[in-house]
Amino acid sequence: MSGIYDDPWAYELACAFRDVPAEVDALLGWYAEHATDAEHATDAGHATDAGHATDAGHATDAEHATDAGHATDAGHATDAGRAAPSGAGPATVLELAAGPAEHAREFARRGVAATALDLNPRMCAYASREAAREGVAVDVVEGDMTRLDLGRRFDLAVTMLDSTSHLMTLDALVAHLRGVAAHLSPGGLYIVEMSHPRDRLTDDPSVSAGWTVERDGVHAGVRWGEPGDRLDPVTQVSADHVTVTITADGGTRVIRDVVPYRFWTATELDAAIRLAGGLDAVAQYGDFGVGEGAVPLTDPGAWRMITVLRPAAAAPGQGVGAQPGIG
Repeated sequence: MSGIYDDPWAYELACAFRDVPAEVDALLGWYAEHATDAEHATDAGHATDAGHATDAGHATDAEHATDAGHATDAGHATDAGRAAPSGAGPATVLELAAGPAEHAREFARRGVAATALDLNPRMCAYASREAAREGVAVDVVEGDMTRLDLGRRFDLAVTMLDSTSHLMTLDALVAHLRGVAAHLSPGGLYIVEMSHPRDRLTDDPSVSAGWTVERDGVHAGVRWGEPGDRLDPVTQVSADHVTVTITADGGTRVIRDVVPYRFWTATELDAAIRLAGGLDAVAQYGDFGVGEGAVPLTDPGAWRMITVLRPAAAAPGQGVGAQPGIG
């Protein structure tokens, strides 16, 4: 029996509550605010060359409906290394655990050279078809997000929809962070969106486990997690029961799945970043707001944990970006 990740169309429908263009606006806003290009960038304004994960989630009752999942990813990709004009946004972007690659497709619509990576071959095939149907160029790669070896760098890397919840161990998270650090252009950014710690550590979660969506005359009722899905206090892993009920043209189809979910706290993420090396956290947010609209992680209205990471400064005598195998 196939699960939710083996039905990319249904997965994309279940996540249709997300405002992808607005989220890309925020990602680009954070890039403009936090990316550095003065010291190490090319004459065009950013970094030089250019060089996969999963997700999970729930959803809020009204304003925010969280997310569901892709699969881990990594792999290989085509050439994406060109510099952006001075003052512009990133020239290249890598979406990790991209699933249907909705964010990569939106970046591509805006003229950014986009690569989307995912472990699930059905997700990869669907993402390629949708990009072609929409007339945008997205390089879709199948691979493992903990074994990145692309041979080039990107100005911006993103992991959306709590995809790091499919990294079940500290070793896996550290390997992922090290791989991303090796694939960022000097001065580039890695932005990772995770669930807010409130969702698993309190009795007042910021999101709910059920939501509905409608798109093109198709209705879907989604349950991502049930009351009996308890977080193991030792492993911090839960088996989230997922049910997606799709109604269209008078017929109904039900998809059922059980998705392992690894919860990471804010302090664990900080420890993993320090252990991995190569990246520094420069900002954290609780929603997709930029500038005066930015929402702190500690704000009562925060519903996500979004961390902005930048390549760490090189130690004395060590060149910037001296990772093996990356030009």
